[in-house]
Amino acid sequence: MALLFIPLYIKFLGIEAYGLIGLFMTMQALFMLLDMGLGATVNREMARLSVLPDKAQEMRDLVRSLEVIYWCIAVLIGVAVMALSSFIAGYWVRPKQLSPEVIRQAILIMGLAIAFQWPVSFYSGGLMGLQRQVLLNIINTVVATIRWCGAVLVLWLVSPTIHAFFSWQILVSLLHVFLTSLFLWRSLPATGKRSVFQGRIIFGIWRFAAGMSGITILATLLTQADKIILSKMLSLEMFGYYTLAGMMAMTLYRLIGPVFLAVYPRFTQLVELKDQEALKQLYHKACQFMSVLILPATAVIAFFSYEILLLWTGNPVTAENTYMLASILIIGTALNGLMNMPYALQLAHGWTRLTFYVNLLSVVLLVPLTMFMAWKFGAIGASFVWVILNSGYVIIAIQFMHRRLLKREKWIWYGKDVGIPMIVALATAGVFKWIAGGAYSSPWMSVAILILISSVTLGATALMTPTTRNFVFNQLMKFKLTYGS
Repeated sequence: MALLFIPLYIKFLGIEAYGLIGLFMTMQALFMLLDMGLGATVNREMARLSVLPDKAQEMRDLVRSLEVIYWCIAVLIGVAVMALSSFIAGYWVRPKQLSPEVIRQAILIMGLAIAFQWPVSFYSGGLMGLQRQVLLNIINTVVATIRWCGAVLVLWLVSPTIHAFFSWQILVSLLHVFLTSLFLWRSLPATGKRSVFQGRIIFGIWRFAAGMSGITILATLLTQADKIILSKMLSLEMFGYYTLAGMMAMTLYRLIGPVFLAVYPRFTQLVELKDQEALKQLYHKACQFMSVLILPATAVIAFFSYEILLLWTGNPVTAENTYMLASILIIGTALNGLMNMPYALQLAHGWTRLTFYVNLLSVVLLVPLTMFMAWKFGAIGASFVWVILNSGYVIIAIQFMHRRLLKREKWIWYGKDVGIPMIVALATAGVFKWIAGGAYSSPWMSVAILILISSVTLGATALMTPTTRNFVFNQLMKFKLTYGS
């Protein structure tokens, strides 16, 4: 829904105000630096403790202890954003139409919206650790509907201003944090005792939390460095185009995130139960499923980004300024997505050191490179850094992981899990691009052609990937046995 309504936000607010929405999302991501690994820690601990006997009270005390810390940080975040509002409005962003006072007021409202939204990741982590993904998805679906549909109605019927947009975000964030908090506590096993803050519990998980905190800080620097730099170096209008391209590329996380969040707790349980064979099988199935989900979508969007943007926004100028950025960024995002299952395997073993050092090296090398590429080549140059970063993970980091975990599975990952679906997806979409070109007689023709290309690319990739091919064949055999002669 966030993607569906972007053209309407731009229509009501203008591209400069949409640039402020991009700044809002960047600030939300930056404040994950203060997460200190607590979100991932509560996820892992809920999964681990749920398969151990007599741990109900420890689970409840853990949630209470981390909850207190999280809300204290949320208050600090709100105060910090509001305190920096004048500096950001007057010295950081480069508007052409919006006044500094309008921007300052918008940032003040942003501060409250970010503070109320921030604890949602903690409560969501607890629900996912308990494998209540379906419940969490229902909550997120309801909230997303209210958030994005409601924002359009507010801009249309109440006030077409950036202040109205962010005020609505505050109300929806309050609803979101209330629902996730309520259902996490209801999902925990009852003990009849009061949940209390326990310092010893915090001490017991500090090592994993510290490792996750380091990873989060470095990952945030890596994923947000381009936006921080470009928000200063580009005009607010051009930054709006870059934000739009980034949003298009980030759509892949709508596919990546649910798979990671569903598989990671199960990895943790299998590690705790020491079931290596089941862990190996699930690892390859999850990696292949991830490839089939994201690589066909990546190939189609990368080859047909202009056509998609033109259909989506209805604005040739916006499409022209955005399509190349979107094609580059989505390739980097796909490579990042392929590394999510190996990353989940590392976290399930409580091994955070590898990712921490890889990210540290990446920050040292690639943040200066981002600055140079942005200065030399602008937004296009900065977008290529995202591809370089994630290519390094796929080529180098996976080598070190498989030296320690599932030692004999590396080449299966490169071949069956990733290589085959990548080649098939790129080849199929590429052939269609060569055949179809980009000249379509009408928008409906464009939609029909893109649906056909996407379906064929997805089908070809699924049939050439072992896990999904076997699943399809098994379903066909069951159908034949059930309804055949």
